Amino acid sequence: MIYLKKAKKTAASDHSDVQSIVLRMLDEIRDGGEARALAYARELDGWDGDVVVSQAQIDAAADQVPESLKADIHRSYERVRRFAEAQRDSHKEFETEVSPGVFAGQRLIPVESVGCYVPGGRYCHVASAIMSVTTARAAGVEHVAACSPPRGEGGIHPAVLYALKLCGADVVLTMGGVQGIAAMAYGHFGTRAADILVGPGNQFVAEAKRLLFGQVGIDMFAGPSEILVIADDSADPEIVAQDLVGQAEHGPNSPAWLVCTSKKLAEQVIQRVPEVIDALPQPNRDHAEQSWREYGEVILAGTREEAATVSDQYAPEHLEVQAEDLQWWLDRLRNYGSLFLGEETTVAYGDKTSGTNHILPTKGAPRYTGGLSVAKFVKPVTYQRMTREATRDVASVTARMSRSEGMEGHARTADVRLAKYFPEETFDLQKA
Repeated sequence: MIYLKKAKKTAASDHSDVQSIVLRMLDEIRDGGEARALAYARELDGWDGDVVVSQAQIDAAADQVPESLKADIHRSYERVRRFAEAQRDSHKEFETEVSPGVFAGQRLIPVESVGCYVPGGRYCHVASAIMSVTTARAAGVEHVAACSPPRGEGGIHPAVLYALKLCGADVVLTMGGVQGIAAMAYGHFGTRAADILVGPGNQFVAEAKRLLFGQVGIDMFAGPSEILVIADDSADPEIVAQDLVGQAEHGPNSPAWLVCTSKKLAEQVIQRVPEVIDALPQPNRDHAEQSWREYGEVILAGTREEAATVSDQYAPEHLEVQAEDLQWWLDRLRNYGSLFLGEETTVAYGDKTSGTNHILPTKGAPRYTGGLSVAKFVKPVTYQRMTREATRDVASVTARMSRSEGMEGHARTADVRLAKYFPEETFDLQKA
């Protein structure tokens, strides 16, 4: 492969050590409770109003949302809900007889309480509200809390509040950052202590989730948004350029990568991207310009197999394929958060309304995990039962294996059952 444009930085570049700051804040909020969380809300969110959003406030916010936007929110919600319900239905409970008289089974039990973080910094993240809360509800979660930072004196953006209520949030907190994450984790302000925390956020939010992992579950360790486009000579350079820039506007450290099998197309895209960026309004233009300058890459691959190998090595959050023989790519590619096949689809569709979830792994994590789904909220737990006759074999094997491992206490739990059920029989229970 040949780099026609090489990134100046990687995901590890300029990564501030925020761990000590976040750890201190979490400890203070754990010990100081709601009062300390409120103090951070005043200091960092600039918010001194009610933290728990009332039904009256939600109703007032709904009145501020144009009917056309409400209709779009409903369309997005319905597609996300249908896809999440289909995911749920694809997971099955079962019981199977693994040997005569030995029955093993699986139950699917939703977690009881979820905390959903909805960003509210540069942009109004209505879609993030839909993706997290809707999916939790489809999984059967009993209690769903959400938090989002205020946008000035008006609090949470009215469209975000409308979406949160539509999708089924039980409690909504006007609180962002580490303090919002901590409030949901510790069960402050009328929420239940979260079993799992989900949703995108800045580096402080991500670090708070990372540090709380173990005490609570989290969806994933996430970083800045990423896109990789695979293109051959059949691709439209204008569409490729627009799609790269469309993700670069997320922020100044959002990688945008192009892997081409056509040098001509690659050169056309390299020429066109800065022009597309220049046509953006501010602050999107500055974000995209810095992102492309410092994190953008264009790679020329000799074959489509090499292009697929490069893509799997990068393991991008969003992966677009604008190339011929889409079925080959679907069968071949392995590492991605979400895949967009053909120029008819694009990352923005998935981000907003096509139905798949946009809360996805980044920074190489698609090598070992997928994005937010019903499965994140459901525990596949196992059980077993067996007949007394079945313990003849199971108990004997258990006793011998346990003694071979030096675990005499384990062995005796098998011995006692054999002695009770078959008092007249003798078994070989000693290690080999």
